[in-house]
Amino acid sequence: MFRAILLERQGDRFDAALRELDESALPAHDVTLRIEYSSLNYKDALAITQRGPVVRNWPMVPGIDGAGVVEHSAHPEFSVGDRVILNGWGAGEQHWGCLAERARLKSEWLVPLPDRLDTRTAMAVGTAGYTAMLCVQALERQRVRPDDGEILVTGAAGGVGSVAISLLAGRGFRVVASTGRADETDYLKRIGAAEVIDRAQLSAPGKPLGKERWAGVVDSVGSHTLVNACATTRYGGVVTACGLAQGMDLPGTVAPFILRGVSLIGIDSVMAPRADRLSAWQHLSQELDRERLAEITREIPLAATLEAAGALLAGGVRGRTVVKVDA
Repeated sequence: MFRAILLERQGDRFDAALRELDESALPAHDVTLRIEYSSLNYKDALAITQRGPVVRNWPMVPGIDGAGVVEHSAHPEFSVGDRVILNGWGAGEQHWGCLAERARLKSEWLVPLPDRLDTRTAMAVGTAGYTAMLCVQALERQRVRPDDGEILVTGAAGGVGSVAISLLAGRGFRVVASTGRADETDYLKRIGAAEVIDRAQLSAPGKPLGKERWAGVVDSVGSHTLVNACATTRYGGVVTACGLAQGMDLPGTVAPFILRGVSLIGIDSVMAPRADRLSAWQHLSQELDRERLAEITREIPLAATLEAAGALLAGGVRGRTVVKVDA
């Protein structure tokens, strides 16, 4: 038996609860994990509260992130005792995820835990931090350098934003953080932001082009915020888009792209190729500022995820939430 957050729906009735499940209920995949830590992400919160059409199959164990120990493996790459990480691949949406003490997953979904990380630290990073690194690496591939100018990070107090700020500051960039939570200004500066601006400067409908400012952008917000970020990016600048907290619409024009040569790069973390995942996690293990990560992170027990999901969607949670599943 193992404990898990279980989501069930029958007709119009929806239930989310901490349950005791038998291991025979686990999916028929080739690697079984004892999960040590998971995390609570925006997508998990949508699933747990049923405020978004996240879950595709019922019943469902949510949890798009997990880190733990291999208990059984039918694949030669992984042996009993190995520590591994899961991010995405439809976990918590199409396949049972990791807000549980046990998970059975496909071997090709898993990444070995880098030597410099433990499972708790990996989940402090989680999908949010791994996505942030994919954004930072995309800027780097487009040859955006610290002396090119400022980098804008939107949704700055959230998980992606917080880790992106820390990573970019660590690489020598001047980071400007956009947030709707003015009370988080000191926090954002402690983790590396040089300046904090009100998200209202970006979140309303704007002009096709604005004053050039940003050499690069990490956007997890979408909608008008993303459009305005593009409109104020400098000639030849690069905008990475990885989220839709404001909305999935893109109410803008082609002006920044055809008049200023701005590049808009989509960042997908769910189905990203394994090589990109391995590279991102190796860089994270080398570049993470552990003191800043501690500032970003809080820990909760598995039973607290139901309440925490609502708080996250209400904007009451900063940074990253690690879930200790055996507590």
